Amino acid sequence: MPLADSSYPALSVFWTIVEVFLWVLWFWILIMVLIDLFRSPDLSGFAKAMWFLFVLFIPLIGVLAYLIIRGSSMHERGRQQARQQDEEFRAYVQDAAGSQSAADELTKLAGLRDHGVITSEEFEREKSKILTGS
Repeated sequence: MPLADSSYPALSVFWTIVEVFLWVLWFWILIMVLIDLFRSPDLSGFAKAMWFLFVLFIPLIGVLAYLIIRGSSMHERGRQQARQQDEEFRAYVQDAAGSQSAADELTKLAGLRDHGVITSEEFEREKSKILTGS
């Protein structure tokens, strides 16, 4: 007797939700394996092609074998890539903020000079420090 013909409609809805969840989980794992496979620098092109064909033609066994054989290094490669992206982002933000803050400092120094708080010599000395980055 199929679940759809059940006299408990809530149970049918529950099993449908479970099935959808499992399908989404399966596709997520499959996509993560394929992404890791093609981004992996330690595999040759031939090895990547063989893994791809294995996962393509025998998906369940291929994905399970990949996760068992290369799963631990898969996590490490993901962590390393995330760290590299974070470093690149931080360098970009520091570069963008650094150039903007130098302009802000020069504007502040010019305002201080215009209001007579610092002398022209002090302004030129601080301006050269800011422009040379020291």
